[in-house]
Amino acid sequence: MSNEIVRSRRLRKKLYLDEFAILGFEFSCKIDEVSEEDYDAFFDAFADQAEKRDLFVSIDGQEHQFEGFVTAGNRYGSASEDDRKAMEETLAAFSIVSDVVVGPLVDAFYQF
Repeated sequence: MSNEIVRSRRLRKKLYLDEFAILGFEFSCKIDEVSEEDYDAFFDAFADQAEKRDLFVSIDGQEHQFEGFVTAGNRYGSASEDDRKAMEETLAAFSIVSDVVVGPLVDAFYQF
């Protein structure tokens, strides 16, 4: 007899398992101290890219450190490899940003 847990489709959906798993990715970078206009331009471009791709970004940071986690904006959607690359390119496109690290796609609910 197998020890595999069998769950109904409804329960898999509620638990975001199997076909309902949601993928996302982490990112981090350092931001140089610059003018307020440069900060505004960077954050506007970052927000525009996320909005254009219908992504939800949870951000955190400290002085000169910017990091977060990105998932799809819709309830059962996942971020794609194209989304990951686009956000990495957006971060790297600004001279005020350095040490850009964008992680692989992982399960947003069960990554640990």
